[in-house]
Amino acid sequence: MKKNKDAVYYGDYLQLDKLLDAQHLQSEHYGPPAHDETLFIIVHQAYELWFKQVLHELRSVLSIFRADHIADESLMTVVHRLNRIGKIQQLLNQQIGVMETMTPQDFLEFRDYLVPASGFQSIQFKEIEISLGLKRDSRIKFDQQSFYNRINDADRAYLTGLEQQPGLFECVDDWLARMPFLRLDNFAFADHFKQTIEDNLAKDEAILRNNDLLSADELQAELTELEGTRENFAALFDQTLYQKMQDEGRVRLSQRALQGALFINLYREEPVFNLPFQVLSCLADMDDNMTIWRYRHAMMVQRMLGSKIGTGGSSGHDYLRKTTERNRIFTDLLNLATYLLPKSALPPLPDEVKHALRRG
Repeated sequence: MKKNKDAVYYGDYLQLDKLLDAQHLQSEHYGPPAHDETLFIIVHQAYELWFKQVLHELRSVLSIFRADHIADESLMTVVHRLNRIGKIQQLLNQQIGVMETMTPQDFLEFRDYLVPASGFQSIQFKEIEISLGLKRDSRIKFDQQSFYNRINDADRAYLTGLEQQPGLFECVDDWLARMPFLRLDNFAFADHFKQTIEDNLAKDEAILRNNDLLSADELQAELTELEGTRENFAALFDQTLYQKMQDEGRVRLSQRALQGALFINLYREEPVFNLPFQVLSCLADMDDNMTIWRYRHAMMVQRMLGSKIGTGGSSGHDYLRKTTERNRIFTDLLNLATYLLPKSALPPLPDEVKHALRRG
């Protein structure tokens, strides 16, 4: 590394003159400045700076996942950068606590001066959502109608272009579906796992029917729940049933991708699955962190506004509450627990499969 020719001054390097002079209060134009408007601006500016870093990491991860082949060392990079995004998200969630030191009346001192500015207009946050794989047709109805309504033409064109590219969800789906170990010469994961599931469910049913402590109604309720579990497992291996689940919005991943994710989770102790398992765990954590952020944001808005509409024209708390669950992206990875079995019940992998796994 070459030595820097000129001495670097801390404030110049960070451009602190620009950064610290970027808090201009709207309330000052109408009378005495509202004390808490400074806090409001700084918290949101801090959000946007962290959004910039999240996008920097996401673009790197996407460039890796969009390749035809992903080497193990690349997966190490993916895990590292997804972990960093997770830590940033935790920090963003903590920042809400700082915002909550502002009382509703403090907020009302300047809120009306902000109309129609709104978080709806955060282009970076919209880009994060799109890059992760949240497209318009997956959003709640209000979002589908208003997603592009409150932004300028240049930003609208930019985001529309992003929606035409595969997001992280689509890339992960393709990666999981390419799992080479799902089918080998004399091995098919679907058949291997399906028989074990049927045997375990049959044992569960026998235990229920032989339980004299259950009333007739309780037994029927338990058997109905068991049948629902049986249908979930059946869909994992039946394309028609799985398509029905997709049409109903119960799953997003393709059937083969979900099988790949399940295979990784069931046999995650195999060295070749260690990094893929960490990738899936990071994606699930990221989805959790995003959901927590949405929930805390919704609660904060309810505390600040009650049932008032938001500055961007949404229904405020009610809108944010609905997006908390609807706008989840990697829920399928969290729902993998539906299909897991105890280690003791897992069928042993054939020797040729173990050998292939060891080779990677």
